[in-house]
Amino acid sequence: MTVTRRSSRESLLAEDLRSAVRGRVRFDTSSKAMWSADASNYRHVPIGVVQPVDIDDVEAVVDVTRRHGVPLLPRGASTSIGGQAVNEAVIVDFSRHMTRVLEIDPDARTARVQPGVVLDDLREAARPYGLTFGPDPSTHNRCTLGGMIANNACGSHSVAWGKTVDNVRSLEVLLADGTRMGAGRTPDLPAAMARPGREGAIYRELAALRDRYEGLVRDELLGHGMTRRVSGYNLDELLDDHGFDLARALVGTEGTCATILEATVDLVESPPARALCVLGFPDAYIAADHVMPIREHHPLTIEGMDTGVIGALRASRPDERTHEQLPEGKGWLYVETGGADRAEATAKAEAIGREMARYGASVKVVSEPTAQRALWKIREDGSGIVTRSPDGGEAWPGWEDAAVPPAQMGAYLREFDALLGKHGRRGAYYGHFGDGCLHVRIDFDLLTRPGLANFRAFLTDAADLVAAHGGSVSGEHGDGQARAELLARTYSPQLLEAFGAFKDAWDPEGRMNPRRVVDPAPMDEDLKVFVGVPTIGPRTELAYTDDRGSFTRASRRCIGVAKCISDSGGYMCPSYRVTGEEAHSTRGRARMLFEMASGQLVPDGWRSTEVRDALDLCLSCKACQRDCPVGVDMATYKAEFLSQHYAGRAHKRPRSHWSMGHLPRWLRLATAVPGLPRVANALARRPALANVAKRLGGIAPQRDIPTLAPKPLRRLVDARRAHADSTKPRVLLWPDTFTAAFDPELALDAIAVLEHLGYRVELPDGQVCCGLTWHTTGQLDTARAVARRSLDVVKPWLDDGVPVVGLEPSCTAALRQDVVELLGPDDEDAVRLEKSTRTLAEVLAQHTDELRAQVTTTTKAVAQIHCHQYAAMGFDADRSVLDALGVDVRVLDEGCCGLAGNFGFEDGHYEVSTACAERGLMPAVRAADPDTAVLADGFSCRTQIRQLENAGHEPVHLAHVAARALGLRSGTRAPAASASG
Repeated sequence: MTVTRRSSRESLLAEDLRSAVRGRVRFDTSSKAMWSADASNYRHVPIGVVQPVDIDDVEAVVDVTRRHGVPLLPRGASTSIGGQAVNEAVIVDFSRHMTRVLEIDPDARTARVQPGVVLDDLREAARPYGLTFGPDPSTHNRCTLGGMIANNACGSHSVAWGKTVDNVRSLEVLLADGTRMGAGRTPDLPAAMARPGREGAIYRELAALRDRYEGLVRDELLGHGMTRRVSGYNLDELLDDHGFDLARALVGTEGTCATILEATVDLVESPPARALCVLGFPDAYIAADHVMPIREHHPLTIEGMDTGVIGALRASRPDERTHEQLPEGKGWLYVETGGADRAEATAKAEAIGREMARYGASVKVVSEPTAQRALWKIREDGSGIVTRSPDGGEAWPGWEDAAVPPAQMGAYLREFDALLGKHGRRGAYYGHFGDGCLHVRIDFDLLTRPGLANFRAFLTDAADLVAAHGGSVSGEHGDGQARAELLARTYSPQLLEAFGAFKDAWDPEGRMNPRRVVDPAPMDEDLKVFVGVPTIGPRTELAYTDDRGSFTRASRRCIGVAKCISDSGGYMCPSYRVTGEEAHSTRGRARMLFEMASGQLVPDGWRSTEVRDALDLCLSCKACQRDCPVGVDMATYKAEFLSQHYAGRAHKRPRSHWSMGHLPRWLRLATAVPGLPRVANALARRPALANVAKRLGGIAPQRDIPTLAPKPLRRLVDARRAHADSTKPRVLLWPDTFTAAFDPELALDAIAVLEHLGYRVELPDGQVCCGLTWHTTGQLDTARAVARRSLDVVKPWLDDGVPVVGLEPSCTAALRQDVVELLGPDDEDAVRLEKSTRTLAEVLAQHTDELRAQVTTTTKAVAQIHCHQYAAMGFDADRSVLDALGVDVRVLDEGCCGLAGNFGFEDGHYEVSTACAERGLMPAVRAADPDTAVLADGFSCRTQIRQLENAGHEPVHLAHVAARALGLRSGTRAPAASASG
């Protein structure tokens, strides 16, 4: 009965909101699941979600929720680590529509913004004036200004430009009772107190609060050398010498007092040039000991990290080598300097380096922007990387960003590590050492009651340690549910009473984000891992080698870092970038899978249609595997889900699973008889027949059926000649389905180049396939059988230790990753195939000097990296080979081409597929000069370009480029590769 009444009340509330608001009102199960978590440990299912389009909408939401008496939570990008962005409330999500920079005033050095504007968008708008917004958390390409103001965010440059509170000029806010008012410095307090209505009452109550608690505020909130005190409320901003500044007093209130409608913020001059001095020390303690003398140089930032970050990086990304550029040490400081030009910035960095070298530090100064970005990426991805330890263990926030006076940072670190040991915990840390702020992820056991008891005991002891150093339990991310309970261990009861009076002045009914900061919820309740214990069975189809064999463990990888909701840079997440819908982000899908595993919001497990629909627009591009700091691999999870979802219900599968999932079989039939490819091509060009075929196969009607090569690879290669010279090094060319049937000439070019370099190129003596098309469509039993048969075919080469060379990136990535996931890490042949597989570029990269000596011409190219190559192999080898071949290449950073194997061909996906391509790839291709090559190794990428291009560019493979540069292409000659070795 209670559930029925609650459901009825929610229905009435939703109906009233939909009638009053033009933006989207979401009370469906999927939305509740996706908005139930932030980047913290906590889970709270919201009443519903509203995405207002303007201020009128926000006022309507506040009015309706006031009449219904329900809590309200304004929210930005939901990257909060303290749990303040989740609650049993109506969430007002500003990240969808209210996202504009309204005005830049370069003379006043201010910007007026809506609360949902992304920080990087504000910085880009200010860039033409040489200005920027100073605070810059590592989530800068997705966090919103409203969220930054709510949490008093800081970032790495707070040494130079302070916290968000130091950079807010004024706010326009809306109270829970509907009162709308401006907030800022108060030049005439008596006049403000005399204003009518709630506005005047607020000034009177806050003035009385200030008068009552002023001495306490000065004693507990000011002084001690603290630069990163973010806990509690900014009552010091009510002091006369701070201008009785209500805007700054509201910064850091975490949505507990008012809803931000607009903000005017200060901008600072951005140095035209920057340099980075990286200092290596024997350990992080000694690194922290040297913060104070570095601060005297007035750098822009002083960041620190220890070896735990590097260990986690190496474990999650074995091919990542950027950390090798760090100077010798086990603890590092990143010190950034700025100047009018590179020389000035570099000189400042070198001066710091010289001084620190006298203290025994190893020094590296970097002034080239690309090299700086590579080094910074290690630090910026730290929050995600350290959530998994090198041995696969899980680590969690909870004690995330406490801060102490910078002068005490070294002593605090030593005592903190001792505290970890006392409680049997381990943690890898990094942070804003220049401001005494430490970020750490700890291997808490959040799955058992004894583990939760240890969690609470550690946090209370850690709070006492910080209090002993005169610090703050939060130095950046606010209190939320994670730390608000700990305020009682760092502040007096009287100051906590003052915090309560401050909230009451703004929100007397207590409806704004309740039980955060004031009257807090317990920090060891509502932990999403504990309340989300899996209910689905442990049996899975894939091995989950990086998650100790557990799908549910994999489903916990997403911690809400939200890199997947960025609008540019990297490849993740293509469908989100097109639709802007949370459901189509990696984070949104991961939360649906988590809820499915726990069986609460999504009770029907693998049969869930909500999860199926959330995964429908996942391109299986694997970009999240590389770009997500915690290594979420949604392509693998989707394959598992589809397999389980359709288990025993093959008749329910989409038609495209039968047409494109079984594509290798259909192509084998279509190319089995000489002349048959020409017949198939002719039939495909007849619109009536093609339309019938596409309709039967579940293929988008807008798509052209790719043209089969007149002769497949097997008939083009002269398999009759066996190589007599057994002294040449052998390589086995993997004749993947796409290359063999559609583009066999690129295989001929690859063979020619490899033979030219002295290799004996062999082909398998039987049919092989990686099983990718079956894997992608979740037909894992078939994929497993196909992979097993292929391993049997190539086993003789594996036994002989012969490298396997792949030409199609998606198939090569499958050999490097998916085959082991299908067959398990105990399958020796699968593991040997993984270790033996090379890309063509990786082989050619061993001959760059030889290639460079033979190439006399230079060319230009734009390159589209295939998503699977980006995720599994990277592009470093390709860069070095292209450089040796005299190719001046511009590598596109525009994300997935959008075709993504079967995805872009499936009916219902065409619009999203082409929109992905039109975001950057296709404009870059069309803008390329006629003599600029378009390099796309992936068959999907080449097909997308061919079907959307209208400027005459025919995309080419690296094999074509290499053969042409070496003068090996004749267009008719078939290399004499051995089919049997």
